[in-house]
Amino acid sequence: MSTPEASLSTTEEAADSQKVTILLKAAADAPILKTKKYNVSREKTVAWIANFVKQRIHCQPDESVFLYVSQAFVPPPDQTVHNLYESFGSDGKLVFHYCKSQAWG
Repeated sequence: MSTPEASLSTTEEAADSQKVTILLKAAADAPILKTKKYNVSREKTVAWIANFVKQRIHCQPDESVFLYVSQAFVPPPDQTVHNLYESFGSDGKLVFHYCKSQAWG
């Protein structure tokens, strides 16, 4: 028989399984974020993460933010966090490097 506590923890585990831990690391000329680790929905896109970073580092509307995975390639804006995590995640995290100007490749 299921207790309320058991169903609550199962619900929390299900919600956690729908999230991916991302690390946001500054590169080149970008300001460093106070909080670097975020749990985001698996269905969020790279474009969503770029907008999130722009807000956090207080970019002007005409400024760009570049996101890199594996310090090498720029993922397409419509790519989901889940797909990137499946291919490039390690240690339970997906690492994005961000900057205001092109840093690699």
